[in-house]
Amino acid sequence: MNGLLIYELKEIERNQNFIDRLIKAARNHGHTLNVIDDQQLEFPEVDFIFFRARNPELSKKLEQRGLPMFNRAEVNVIANDKYKAIQLVQMLGIATVPTKKIKDIHEIDQYPIVLKTIEGHGGLQVELLDNKEAAVEFLTKYGSQEIIAQSYIETNATDVRVFMLGSEVIGAVKRIGAPNSFKSNFNLGGTVEKYELSASQEADVVKIAKAIKSDYVGIDFLLLPNGGWLFNEIEDPVGARSYFQTTKTDIAIPIMDYIDKQLKKHVEH
Repeated sequence: MNGLLIYELKEIERNQNFIDRLIKAARNHGHTLNVIDDQQLEFPEVDFIFFRARNPELSKKLEQRGLPMFNRAEVNVIANDKYKAIQLVQMLGIATVPTKKIKDIHEIDQYPIVLKTIEGHGGLQVELLDNKEAAVEFLTKYGSQEIIAQSYIETNATDVRVFMLGSEVIGAVKRIGAPNSFKSNFNLGGTVEKYELSASQEADVVKIAKAIKSDYVGIDFLLLPNGGWLFNEIEDPVGARSYFQTTKTDIAIPIMDYIDKQLKKHVEH
C-alpha cells in the first residue's frame, strides 16, 4: 500500500534519520511512505496516512477521506490542547496535575506557579514563575493564546514518558532535567534512563490509550518523590530520541509492524 507521511516542514530535516528508518520498515511490509510537509495545498491520493504534524485542522480535513490514519484526528486535537487532555484524564479517574485556564493575573492565587500555553511542546512556552511580575510578563507575551496555570509540584525535574502502540506499552523512560531547570525534556539537556512501570501505572496508560483510541503516542507523568505519579500531557506526534537512547532499538520497526496489522484489518473489513 502507498502511504503518506506528513510532518511540519521544519521537522522534516530534524527527523530525517527517523523518517528514513520508517520508510525502510514500511518497505519490509511491502508499503511505501512518501514524505510531505503539512503546508501543501494539495495532498496526493494514497491508501493510508501517518500523520506526524501538530496540525489538528489539517488532520480533521484529511480524515474525511475515510482512509486509515495514524493517529486519528481527535488524538491530534486532544494531545495538542493540554487542557483538553487534562480534562479527559480526570474523567477517567486518573490523578492529574492541578490545572485551570486563566486569562488574568488576578486568577493566580499562589506562587510559585507553572504557566503554559495549551499548544506548547518540547518545553517551550512553559515557565515556572516565582512572583506576580514574572507572571504578568508571561501573560503579556502569550496573551493571544490560551493559557493554563498548574500548581508547582516538586519532582526534582523528573517525569516518565510512556510510549504506546495502540493499547500496548512498548517502553518507558524516566527523564531528569538539566541542572537548575524544572523541565525534564531530553532535548533541553536532560538525561534519560529506562523505566519499568508498575502494574497500576500500566493500567493508567492503557486506560488513556483506549479512551482516545490512539495508535502511537507518548503519555507523560510527573514522577513524585514518594513514587506516585500525576498525569501531565499526551504527545502526538511523540519524538523517539529518548526511547532509542535508553533501549538502542529502532522503534520504527514496531511502529510499522503495528500499522501493517491495522491495514490488514482494514482490508478484511
